[in-house]
Amino acid sequence: GNMSFSCLEPQVVPVTFLSSSSFLALRGTSGQDEIFVSFQFRTWNKEGLLLSSKLHQSSGGFLLYLSDGRVKINLHKTGRVLSDIVAGAGLNNGQWHSVSLSVKRNRVSVRVDNDVTSSAHAFIPLQIYSDVFFFGGCPSSGNISECNTSFGGFQGCMRHISIGNKAVDMISIQQNGFGNFSDLQIDLCGITDRCLPNYCEHGGECSQSWNSFHCNCANTGYQGATCHYPIYEQSCEAYKHRGNTSGFYNIDSDGSGPLGPFLVYCNMTDATWTIIQHNSTNLTRAKSANRENPHTVFFKYSASLDQLQATINLADHCEQELAYYCKKSRLLDKSDGMPLSWWIGRTNETHTYWGGSLPAVQKCACGLEGSCIDSQHYCNCDADRDEWTNDTGFLSYKDHLPVTEIVITDTDRPNSEAAYKLGPLLCRGDRTFWNSASFNTETSYLHFPTFHGEFSADVSFFFKTTASSGVFLENLGIQDFIRIELQSPSEVAFSFDVGNGPSEVIVQSPNSLNDNQWHYVKAERNVKEASLQIDQLPQRSHSAPPDGHIRLQLNSQLFVGGTASRQKGFLGCIRSLRLNGMALDLEERAKITPGVEPGCPGHCSSYGNLCHNGGKCREKYSGFSCDCTFSAYAGPFCKKGKHISAYFWTGTSVTYNFQEYYTLAKNSSSHASSFYADMTLAREAITFAFRTTRTPSLLLHVSSFYKEYLSVILTRNGDLQIRYKLDSHQDPDVFSISSKSMADGQLQHVKINREEETLFVEINQNERMKFILSSGTEFNAIKSLTLGKILENSDVDEETMKASSQGFVGCLSSVQFNHIAPLKAALHHSSSAPVIVKGRFTESNCGTLTGADSTSSETTHSFADHSGPIDEGKPLANAIRSDSAIIGGVIAVVIFILLCITAIAIRIYKKKGIYSKNEAKGSENEDSAESALKSELSMQNTANENQKEYFF
Repeated sequence: GNMSFSCLEPQVVPVTFLSSSSFLALRGTSGQDEIFVSFQFRTWNKEGLLLSSKLHQSSGGFLLYLSDGRVKINLHKTGRVLSDIVAGAGLNNGQWHSVSLSVKRNRVSVRVDNDVTSSAHAFIPLQIYSDVFFFGGCPSSGNISECNTSFGGFQGCMRHISIGNKAVDMISIQQNGFGNFSDLQIDLCGITDRCLPNYCEHGGECSQSWNSFHCNCANTGYQGATCHYPIYEQSCEAYKHRGNTSGFYNIDSDGSGPLGPFLVYCNMTDATWTIIQHNSTNLTRAKSANRENPHTVFFKYSASLDQLQATINLADHCEQELAYYCKKSRLLDKSDGMPLSWWIGRTNETHTYWGGSLPAVQKCACGLEGSCIDSQHYCNCDADRDEWTNDTGFLSYKDHLPVTEIVITDTDRPNSEAAYKLGPLLCRGDRTFWNSASFNTETSYLHFPTFHGEFSADVSFFFKTTASSGVFLENLGIQDFIRIELQSPSEVAFSFDVGNGPSEVIVQSPNSLNDNQWHYVKAERNVKEASLQIDQLPQRSHSAPPDGHIRLQLNSQLFVGGTASRQKGFLGCIRSLRLNGMALDLEERAKITPGVEPGCPGHCSSYGNLCHNGGKCREKYSGFSCDCTFSAYAGPFCKKGKHISAYFWTGTSVTYNFQEYYTLAKNSSSHASSFYADMTLAREAITFAFRTTRTPSLLLHVSSFYKEYLSVILTRNGDLQIRYKLDSHQDPDVFSISSKSMADGQLQHVKINREEETLFVEINQNERMKFILSSGTEFNAIKSLTLGKILENSDVDEETMKASSQGFVGCLSSVQFNHIAPLKAALHHSSSAPVIVKGRFTESNCGTLTGADSTSSETTHSFADHSGPIDEGKPLANAIRSDSAIIGGVIAVVIFILLCITAIAIRIYKKKGIYSKNEAKGSENEDSAESALKSELSMQNTANENQKEYFF
């Protein structure tokens, strides 16, 4: 029939509104009392004017506009708004949307996308008819738009414009000038999808406007204009050296690479351990398994295998404990040499070596050590005995970790049974964090393969130097380049060119950067901006030009510590250099490069301030450590209050000697003054806690070679009294704090700080009290600090002597005098510290107990002696007390023996009960399997002890 090979469609002529000042003015239908306008539009902008018109006789007008992606119409009369109608939602998605406006008599109707649900109506008290309609904006008189709107013009495309049900011919308007327009592009929709391709990384959500795009990085774990740079540190080691303590942290092992962050537990000890859990950490039984029907268990970790591999690669050492318990269940069939049980690692390879052994050796730990229960076998379980034994140890070959699967096949014989327990993955350290190189000449450098960061690139590192300038890093292309350099002692510059001409971001530091301390540099460049940050200073950034070149194309080698021209080289150290999340091994490359040495000493100058409370920074090849020997605190940074506490009994004395006592041949004050000048104090900081019911008591005494002293005592009525004597020719200054008795058996916290003549005292974190000393400002030639009873001859006042005669009976905790911790020295370092202990003295947790229960138990334990001061003039009373003590001691011994006999009987009874219960619970559900197995293992382990217990 009559046909043609074409499809005649109506010609569609779109219009592009290029800027916020673009507009299209079209004549309306004059003389009619109704208006009907329809059109289609597409845009990325949330705001913009779509259509406007003046009403009849200029008495008002209407505006049809986009607001927050919705169509609104605003009808207003002079001086007041008559109506505000809203329709549609999310219309700034770049798709075509249709809008129709109908005004007839007093009724206004707006419909979006021909959807009845997206329409709105209103009645207005005036007639509307218009001679001219303005699409997309309004003409401007000077810089003022005639529309007088708070929002800008429309940027986007329109088509299918119709006025009064008559389509507008845009080609005719362009050719013949029917209408008025400005800054339009006719017969083309010039909208650009700036989210395609999507430059938002790591799952960031892309949104856009006419000129640019925006990345929403919420909940991605990344930050920056394109969600490129990680929020979280790459390892627990990095968190530790920010001063963080043990706890749960998100780590991002590959930095800005494709792998996301995940949660781990960081155990911040002297070594930093990363702990990654899996879904089956309990002791689990395995029965009735053979080669045809094996018992197989899979382990799922809190991170993907790729994330685990990145973490393991970063670590200095990784290990995982694998315990295999067996009763007539073998690991290896010696007859055919085939394994009967095995485990599978990260790379899906089968392994037959077990905890404590080495790869490629089909043995257990006892086989390597020669300590297996049967010397003919290399594993305890291979002895095939009808009793529980085990092969337990740590797997530490990094390439095989973590364990992902265990297979057991030898538990189907009579009395055959096995159990296994797999610990979490433990990784220690971060081998990239301290990886460093020292550049000794300006012409020396390290070179690496070309840096590829076409659309996004980040560089981070630490540096320290005494030089005033030098290039840290440079990589060149034909025209493009990237460079980071120290331009002056306080200025770092990040410069690059991607084809738009050289660009530079500079950060100026208020302090010198060439102070031979570590400083951190982070530079990032992406399609939207370039940024640079130094240490904790505010980040500086420059925006990329719109619609410019965005690809960084490099082709030379990457130079670190210098340039290809061997000019302006860097003198100093660079550490932990990472490019796009990948660490460069500076040390390995430095080993084969002249003028560059691996490693960089001197970390304490930068990190020494992390050692708190008198802890000393100790240098290590890779990093540093805090020596807390002479601090009352513990932990990696001597910040963890260990609450070192001890019980003092009658006559107990702990003396810490600040200097060894020297008998001077010429006992002149001038010689003594010069000899002990370094032991003269103008200030003291003293903290301690105590618990006692005995008064009077001597809590603390500091003596001097000059008969000066400080004593802190409890008076007979329980008041705290501080007695300072800083002038041997004057009586001591006495300061009493009396609110309620502090000898009430409760834990009391005391802080004493002296700054020359000013003394501050704080009790139990209450308001700080201030006192003024009159006896002097310097504590000269301090000799020793005593806790408890003063044993040496000392010139002290009568009240201090009375308190000292009783010493101290009770609990002392967390004692610190300036940087010295006498309790810690006495309990943990008595062999090396200058401390002397006399009398009964035991470590306890009495300084951490609180509440009524702890108080009562302590009173029973340490405050049984309430006899008060002993009066030497009453021998009869003393004899009675002595007899009473002997009788009480005999009674106590008898009671103790009876309690021991009772305890033994109960334990024997419980063991019989456990045995009978284990026999009865053979078919119990799996929930109690672990506890039952532990009971059975415990019962076997203690079988040999029963004979000793019965004998006792």
